[in-house]
Amino acid sequence: MSSLQPVRGTHDILPEEMRRHRHVVDVARRITSLYGFHEMATPIFEFTDVFKRTLGDTSDIVTKEMYSFERGGDELTLRPEATAGVARAVISGGLAQHAPLKFFYYGPMFRYERPQKGRLRQFHQIDVETIGVAEPLADVESIACGARVLDALGILERTTLEINTLGDAESRRIYRGRLVEYLRRFEAELSEDSRQRLERNPLRILDSKNEGDRRIVADAPLFDDSLTDAAREFFRQVCDGLTRLGIEFTRNQRLVRGLDYYCHSAFEFTTTELGAQSAVLAGGRYDGLIEQMGGPATPGIGWAAGVERLSLLVRDVPLAPRPIAIVPVGPEGETMAPTLTETLRRAGFAVELGYRGNVSRRLKAANKLNARAAVLIGEDELKRNAATVRDLDTGEQAEVPLEALKDRLAQFR
Repeated sequence: MSSLQPVRGTHDILPEEMRRHRHVVDVARRITSLYGFHEMATPIFEFTDVFKRTLGDTSDIVTKEMYSFERGGDELTLRPEATAGVARAVISGGLAQHAPLKFFYYGPMFRYERPQKGRLRQFHQIDVETIGVAEPLADVESIACGARVLDALGILERTTLEINTLGDAESRRIYRGRLVEYLRRFEAELSEDSRQRLERNPLRILDSKNEGDRRIVADAPLFDDSLTDAAREFFRQVCDGLTRLGIEFTRNQRLVRGLDYYCHSAFEFTTTELGAQSAVLAGGRYDGLIEQMGGPATPGIGWAAGVERLSLLVRDVPLAPRPIAIVPVGPEGETMAPTLTETLRRAGFAVELGYRGNVSRRLKAANKLNARAAVLIGEDELKRNAATVRDLDTGEQAEVPLEALKDRLAQFR
């Protein structure tokens, strides 16, 4: 029998951490809405083929990291990322005809990886996707939105935006040939997975996690040497757009995406504060994805960011609202307290009602809850249709008519 502990790579999000978690999501939801992104959600699990089509049969995610299972004869998988599900929704919902589409997404993802700081097996992501826009302006807007989210969280100044171009389809065709020519020289030294990919999709070798592969790839040809004039112009417009918006970036010619449907912009906001997990927000353009999944040729660009990683970086989280404590005195107060509590809650106050104990114990409990004020109500106050309001920060108190109680408590919201 397993011990009563969370499964390795998962954890409970208790109230204090959840407050940070919600802050990240709420800020992202607010900022992305300013950029015209509309929130959506897809199922937590999809047919396994959704991810095999997008991530490829030989990718590490598909072969080693997915949580897949069979039910009712169907092969199903807990989603390892959001973009494939969004693309599937666009296809199955016939949404491409309504492009441009701009989606914001939040939810849990699942990958079987070695847990470490900032990396879990069940983790949460915020995600934005712009679908149906081929112009570089969409790349600029997407990156700007990500920068604005990080800035609103107080993180941007502690990150570096790295950007690269993966070129257009012709650029990638040329690059693929040069990459294969280079890798053939080291074929015997490549990992077994990469030797298989060399035949079917050599670009995936660029994403290999094998240390030997990484050393070989470090000296591989760069995309720049294979770019068409059109691809260079596209990237120039993206860079000029970011510069006009005052968004600083550095060029990282080794920043790649190994899947065929990625093209043009690839970018990451990185930090030095999370150890090996340096990327806090990353994305790119994927003009071939929806077509590869069986839908109409539809351009797209998006990014994703891990909520847990962002939570670790956030320094200033708004304090939880301080409640009002209701402290009944005697049987009459006990009888009246639930009604008064519900009345104040309906008026928009956060209110805590102690369940047991004398006045002293309930006041101690109110202080433990960090209550801002206490409302004492007993037989004497009720005879005068009033209550005693005590400021728990200053100790000052005054009797207040019940009809004026809401107005008096407004200062403590």
